[in-house]
Amino acid sequence: MANYLDATCDVTERVADLLGRMTLVEKCGQLNQRLYGWDTFVRDGEDFDVTAVFKDEVATFGGIGALYGLFRADPWSGMNHENGISRENSARVANLLQRYVMENTRLGIPMLLSEEVPHGHQALDSESYPVNLARGASFNRELQREIAAAIATEIRDKGVHLALASALDIMRDPRWGRAEECFSEDPYLAAEFTKAITTGFQESGEIAVILKHFAAQGEPVGGHNSGPVSIGMRELREIFLPPMVAATDALGVMAAYNEIDGVPCHANVDLLTGILRDELGFEGIVMADGCALDRLLSLTSDTKKAAALGLTAGVDLSLWDSVYPDLAAAVTAGEVDEALVDRAVSRVLRVKFELGLFEKPYVTEKVAERSASWRTLNLQAAREAICLLENRKNVLPLRGAKHIAVIGPNADALYNQLGDYTAPQNMADGVTILQGLQHLAPENVTISYEKGSEVREKVINGVEKAVELANSADVIVLALGGSSARNFDMEFLNNGAVSSKGPNMDAGENVDVADLALPDAQIELFQAVRALGKPVVVVLVHGRPNAIPEISEQADALLTAWYPGAQGGTAVAEVLFGITNPSGKLPVSIPRSSGQLPVYYNQKAGEYKEDYFDERGAALYNFGYGLSYSDFEYQKIETTRTSLTIAELEAGEQFEFRVTIANNSSVAGQEVVQLYIHDEEASITRRKKELKSFQKIEIGARKTQEVVLKIGLAELQIWSIKNRWELEAGNVRIFVGGSSDTALETMIQIQNGVV
Repeated sequence: MANYLDATCDVTERVADLLGRMTLVEKCGQLNQRLYGWDTFVRDGEDFDVTAVFKDEVATFGGIGALYGLFRADPWSGMNHENGISRENSARVANLLQRYVMENTRLGIPMLLSEEVPHGHQALDSESYPVNLARGASFNRELQREIAAAIATEIRDKGVHLALASALDIMRDPRWGRAEECFSEDPYLAAEFTKAITTGFQESGEIAVILKHFAAQGEPVGGHNSGPVSIGMRELREIFLPPMVAATDALGVMAAYNEIDGVPCHANVDLLTGILRDELGFEGIVMADGCALDRLLSLTSDTKKAAALGLTAGVDLSLWDSVYPDLAAAVTAGEVDEALVDRAVSRVLRVKFELGLFEKPYVTEKVAERSASWRTLNLQAAREAICLLENRKNVLPLRGAKHIAVIGPNADALYNQLGDYTAPQNMADGVTILQGLQHLAPENVTISYEKGSEVREKVINGVEKAVELANSADVIVLALGGSSARNFDMEFLNNGAVSSKGPNMDAGENVDVADLALPDAQIELFQAVRALGKPVVVVLVHGRPNAIPEISEQADALLTAWYPGAQGGTAVAEVLFGITNPSGKLPVSIPRSSGQLPVYYNQKAGEYKEDYFDERGAALYNFGYGLSYSDFEYQKIETTRTSLTIAELEAGEQFEFRVTIANNSSVAGQEVVQLYIHDEEASITRRKKELKSFQKIEIGARKTQEVVLKIGLAELQIWSIKNRWELEAGNVRIFVGGSSDTALETMIQIQNGVV
């Protein structure tokens, strides 16, 4: 038996043995992921077969490294319930293609199947969870681990190996259409969640997570998708690298489209090799983003030279491009050393061996039904995504109303709750806000509905009909916001990004906006029903923080659910009726206007005027903010040691803070206790506040609870004037509260010598 087929051999030995048996063409085939998965099969009823396109690719390269999107279903792929792969058929089709590769290549190297899982598997009959921005509002690490583990179980049963999960982007410019894919504007929160989902996806040992996108994609110039990023090394390290630092055990990352200081990430040796591998110790694969290697042709018109740029930088696996198919030619022409090909192939093969593909290339073809526990988890994620921003005169929870008018473009639109990268849905599996209210309303309460407007455009007589309905109601629930929903009539770029507009869409990949205000059609609708003088509860369903000063000032109650997923309607209704006590905290700051940007909370603490001549500088709602039906009071903060030396901190000792919080209400609730720091003595300017610890706790009615928060070396070190991570002696102010607008303060000291 060849060593590479011997499971008792060490993985390194197996990789070396297999690599030594491969031709240059076969090696380059392992770096190939240029096919669209939906082009590799043909369906006739419930029968499937491989296509000539797939067979030709296998023959050309002596195998396939990875296949993207076999199960992807959406308007871009054109796959739906009529022509796509159902959950029931998924394992059978995966085995069909895998078997063809194994039986029709010289070495029988199994291929990796990679799939998008931004908020659940982008495939038919899959669970659709809240988007990252919604999940960020939970401040609940364990919940995110559980969601990732559930998605991993679902895709593993289908035969998937690589889970492409958004996690590394930090939302610094809300004009960017992909804001919904970010966990937060804060690097610490994003890092904690990235660590949690990496653990969840990979804990079975059968799924490798591919974290997207590396690096700094969340602050493109002008908010333009994949635009240049104008940051320095300190901003890169302090803001954009922490999620990757927290998840170096991920088996893969995807390089980002953007450039940093003039260097495209896909050609950035310092980023993909120097920082990622040499410094952070990352050992997984680097995957290209879709068609991104083709963009290197802006640096050279020669595909062989472009291939050399990507390979030299550290890109191991292609995605749909016309560049990496020329790798063998690049080696032959002397543009790149074959040793770099061997380096990349070794990384791809290592992942295949570590996932056990050579021993178990096929999966059981009877796929289990969707677990009821996934829907329960989905609903809990939606509940914890909801942030209550206003509740004037305690209009919520809704009690005593006999007639509730439900109005707005997002009141009864399931796809508007799901975000971008969404497959065609089985409508019976989801719950809209209208449906949630209808299901949960007391027997004597009437629920009536009018759409009023589209997300972006007016509906003929929509406002008039909405006002007529609202005039007969006791309370108005107005569901506004945005949508990333696509339809099958839209036009798309070759990487799947939308390139046309729709009346019910204003967010998602390649849908960037100049103005964060809600569209005029929605503002007109709000003002019309507000003029009736009846209680108005506004529910925002959106994928980016919109500028909403009028609504903030005039609504009786205001909450944001972000894109809360397929069960979001139930979660919203539970909060409105008081079945669930809201606990979400804003993962991003909400601006007053687009002209304020940037408005993220952790700006530098230099001497400058915060307010503008014509506008306030502060956010409308600050990061970490969120109300509850409970009344929490932060009473005191204590620490046993106010000073530690640099040596003690480097040895693992930590500052410990005991925070006392009281629930002064008759309603039990969850609170997110947040700890921020400000370094008052540093070699470089520091930020006003930086989140460094948090804990979500349950406090019973009329109860008091003590919470312990700790910080140490990782939280206190800075990228110093010496351009390295280090602790510096000096005073550090500590802030604790229920948002970045904190309630309690104390001081600690980092000392050079013995305390």
